[in-house]
Amino acid sequence: MADNAQWATDTSDMAAVHKVFRSSLASAPAFVGSAAGDEARRAMIANYYSNFIMFLEVHHDGEEQIVFPRLSERAPDERAIVEQAEGQHHLVVGLVDNVKKSIGSWEETGDPAAGDLVSSLQALGEVLIPHLDQEEAEIVPLASRYLSPEEWGMLPGHALGGFGGDKVWLIMGLIREHFTQEQRDTMLAHMPPPARQMWESMGERSFNELIAQVRQTA
Repeated sequence: MADNAQWATDTSDMAAVHKVFRSSLASAPAFVGSAAGDEARRAMIANYYSNFIMFLEVHHDGEEQIVFPRLSERAPDERAIVEQAEGQHHLVVGLVDNVKKSIGSWEETGDPAAGDLVSSLQALGEVLIPHLDQEEAEIVPLASRYLSPEEWGMLPGHALGGFGGDKVWLIMGLIREHFTQEQRDTMLAHMPPPARQMWESMGERSFNELIAQVRQTA
């Protein structure tokens, strides 16, 4: 086959996505704690983390469907690194399930379950953050070399199409916060027209309103 290590695909958007995971996990104690005794706020924060978890799941699925198989095929000498990243995904699955259960318990029972939710999110972070570090150091540079821009560009569409949460505009907004203006413009330019219309007509406004409320933790 042809040498597929000739690309220099721009994979810098992955760092922005990873920052969403890092910041949301780091904020868990403050966000959850701020809802003590406040049923409406608890529902809002629970929904935030439900959407967060669903985004993490579809993000990992995209890597497993689009990135890892191509790297394994085209960079066989690096297969051990790819397999290690895949193994870390498997470790995360059980921790994600624990977070989902903890969110449900917190929604149902309130303050007594808050500590369990924070603990489950922190346990997820203890595994996920080192995984993100390794991806940025090893997997993302490989993807830049071995995946074409068109192949790398399949990831956002996969995430958008497979996302199971009720606030895709929340995820879009969280990512865009970490983008450069050029990346924001490119993101909109490559969106399907209905998705772009959604963001421009109500998504951006809804994100700004919600995230301001979520971050009022004092």
